[in-house]
Amino acid sequence: MSGLRCVLLDLDGTLLDTAPDLAFALNAVLTEEGREPLPLATVRPAVSHGARGLIRLGFNDDGEVTADRMDRLISIYRKHLADRTRLFDGMAEVLQEVESQGMTWGVVTNKRRDLTLPLLDRMRLRERAACVVSGDDTSRNKPHPDPLWLACRQASVDPAHCIYVGDAERDIEAGRRAGMGTVVARYGYLAPDARPEGWGADALVETPRQLSRIFRERALAIQAVEKSKVRKAAGEC
Repeated sequence: MSGLRCVLLDLDGTLLDTAPDLAFALNAVLTEEGREPLPLATVRPAVSHGARGLIRLGFNDDGEVTADRMDRLISIYRKHLADRTRLFDGMAEVLQEVESQGMTWGVVTNKRRDLTLPLLDRMRLRERAACVVSGDDTSRNKPHPDPLWLACRQASVDPAHCIYVGDAERDIEAGRRAGMGTVVARYGYLAPDARPEGWGADALVETPRQLSRIFRERALAIQAVEKSKVRKAAGEC
């Protein structure tokens, strides 16, 4: 796919369905404190908000997002990183197609590095990724574009030849500010009241399998822009 050279993906809710293991960790903390566990469907929309968001969901009646609760959740989660985590259905084929077309792909997440890298190792994905940028790799996280720019440097690619896929508004804002194409993964961890149509993304997909078409269309769009620049330059000579 000449023109599109790198596909960047958010981790939780875009590349991987991590909600079952994160819900297990949250429910373990809740059980320790004598509270009822929450159903997975209730936990899923909070996963994109990290440990703080999960603790806030579980203890919303007392509002206590304490360091102790967050530490316990992360400690439990670390021991169960990939028990039930899986690639979203169809994502394996998408990655294979990207690689077969000579493109690279990478991960840009706000998840901390000491959780991101072991998880990708367990899923046997780290060695395939051209870049991995975690939440503590830059001083400013998404929605700032710094993490995406770092990923581009790691992958040796210009942002204009990248596309970023994510399931949160901050992902789309970061991608737009970074100067790359953006796609909303509607199959991810969107809240029931989310309105992704208003986030300004270039495209929205309901399933990972729809990404292949989006990537082809993006590649053609980039090629058209490049040809237009060449013609303009030739006319100015």
